[in-house]
Amino acid sequence: AFNKTLAKDNSLAVGFFQRGFVHLQLEMYEEALSDYHMAFSHLRKNPFIDYKQLGLRYILYAWEVLYSTAAAQCQLQQWQEARVTLDKAVVWRPEGRSAILDMALEQVQDGLFLEPMQVPLGEFFRPRKKEVEQLDSKDFLGKPKVISSIIPNDEYIGFEPLRPQKQGFYEPSADALR
Repeated sequence: AFNKTLAKDNSLAVGFFQRGFVHLQLEMYEEALSDYHMAFSHLRKNPFIDYKQLGLRYILYAWEVLYSTAAAQCQLQQWQEARVTLDKAVVWRPEGRSAILDMALEQVQDGLFLEPMQVPLGEFFRPRKKEVEQLDSKDFLGKPKVISSIIPNDEYIGFEPLRPQKQGFYEPSADALR
């Protein structure tokens, strides 16, 4: 499902973030690391993206993506890279709230694996009703109508304003009016 979602919107950072978590659960560590890198790049140097407007009550923070990236690096035994990534996450974390990252740095130094962050269970994309109603197809043009001309010998096909103008050509005959 995440693959189909990301095929439709390949800029969806939270999609890469969630697929990375699933890849970690399936022990596909290289793919997870790649997904976390993609999620971070799609944050476009923003500290967070709020997905409430799209119908997901979740805010994806850059430090969470970096923390999960470090978790994938730990699984791949890339301890030095994990430390560098966590140092980078400290920069993205709001001031005064870096206790979880300090603990994670200690765990990495001791060679312990990190548990990755994830979107809380039970949170789903639920677009607003107004947006879903707009997905129904609408007929803006209406039903086609065939209109015949009352002008004798009229062989012109096209729109009326584009018709070549001829003197006396537009006056219908008496027979046509009957």
